[in-house]
Amino acid sequence: MIQIFRSKGIPSESEIKAIGIIQRATAYFRENLTQDTTAEDLVGDYRMLKVALGAIGLEDDIANKAFIRKVLESDIGDSASLVNRLGDKRYLKLAQAFRNLDNTEGTSGKVTEAYVRRQFEKRVGEGDESYRLALNARNEMKAFATRTSSDKTMWYEVLGNKALREVFEGAFGFGSTIANLSVDRQLEEFMSASERILGSSNFAQIGKDEMTDKLLTRYLALSQIQTTTSTNRYSAALTLLSGRVD
Repeated sequence: MIQIFRSKGIPSESEIKAIGIIQRATAYFRENLTQDTTAEDLVGDYRMLKVALGAIGLEDDIANKAFIRKVLESDIGDSASLVNRLGDKRYLKLAQAFRNLDNTEGTSGKVTEAYVRRQFEKRVGEGDESYRLALNARNEMKAFATRTSSDKTMWYEVLGNKALREVFEGAFGFGSTIANLSVDRQLEEFMSASERILGSSNFAQIGKDEMTDKLLTRYLALSQIQTTTSTNRYSAALTLLSGRVD
């Protein structure tokens, strides 16, 4: 996939990291995150919050400071807490990232690395959104493969993660109407399609490079077909409207 990005003139992740504005953002975050940093401190510092949210893919929530503070202050050990009740598990990742600040160097390193990676994905998406989604899915699958949660739990996370869900929906050939089914029925359909198309619905297997490549190659191929079909239909419509049909 990296070769494809380079052929499109997209800068590498290391080149993204070297961009001045990103260097300044990550340096500021590392310098200002301390063991005493609270949820209130984080949401009160726009520059730090921008990196923290950007690292998780939640940059659109930059104005929702009260909500983000509640997320950060939620008890991740309580299944009934706000952060554990939210369908979008990126908020849980955010809370987990800042739960223990004893090792601020380690935390800041992980957050800033994730931020740079997201900036890379963003620039990939400026050329083709499907490539950004595919790159994001690859990173997510690597993380899923190392987790001990049940496969059903992680499939529910896929259903609740808009970007990741779009990749699986595209690879499995699902239309938008599948969202009209009950969540449990959607789970059955996704797991069944994964068994049929990928050969497994187990994330320890899906997260392996070979199977992840199979998933993403299929997604990108079907996405390209859909884009080409839409373009052809658009061109045909313009032809009809301009009266150039024989």
